[in-house]
Amino acid sequence: MLEVTGLHVAYGGIQAVRSITFHVNEGEMVALIGANGAGKTSTLKAISRVIDAVGGDVHFCGEKISKIAPHHIIRKGIALVPEGRGVFPRLTVAENLAMGAFLRHDKAEIALDQEKIYGYFPRLKERAAQLAGTLSGGEQQMLAIGRALMSRPKMLLLDEPSMGLAPIMVQKIFEVIRIVAAEGMTTLLIEQNAKLALESSQRGYVMESGEITLTGESASLLNDPKVRAAYLGE
Repeated sequence: MLEVTGLHVAYGGIQAVRSITFHVNEGEMVALIGANGAGKTSTLKAISRVIDAVGGDVHFCGEKISKIAPHHIIRKGIALVPEGRGVFPRLTVAENLAMGAFLRHDKAEIALDQEKIYGYFPRLKERAAQLAGTLSGGEQQMLAIGRALMSRPKMLLLDEPSMGLAPIMVQKIFEVIRIVAAEGMTTLLIEQNAKLALESSQRGYVMESGEITLTGESASLLNDPKVRAAYLGE
């Protein structure tokens, strides 16, 4: 579904991503792991056209998308849950979810999807009329994921969903991420918690200093001595 070829991202003279190539098949969850500064977030931003890549190509469902306008990415079926959540703080929970469906016109289906999100995250239903800016970090992460799902994407890009959250909140959020993936949602997961990412995904890529240095089935990477030493503290 997603094919990235020779992707290169730079900020001024600093090379953040160095000609990486990888792919994500339809219906699978793929993890991209690595330390801070490895280039993971820059990769997602380039795919979603939040930033311009210096070189390389990105194809989605067979179509080249590396040069299209950023606001057309969601129309193509890619939804990004950004690092830092990016909820609309002065809108309510319900209004934030409605914003996720702003390109849709099927009101009855939108209402059904909203109830489905509330089923995933009952806490959001309890706080439907509450301003998003007053939610806890974990609740905002739930809302950011729910808002992305409201667009009915073909592919979900998740950038550090566990960052800064209490372990119990991380557990709840990843339960839903796994459920959504099991329902067939193609997912590219960027996650600093390598163990959690690899346990949740089918395949993984390891990024170091802007390059992909290892790739394989997630179970194999979990048992790789280099991965265990560098990212699992063993």
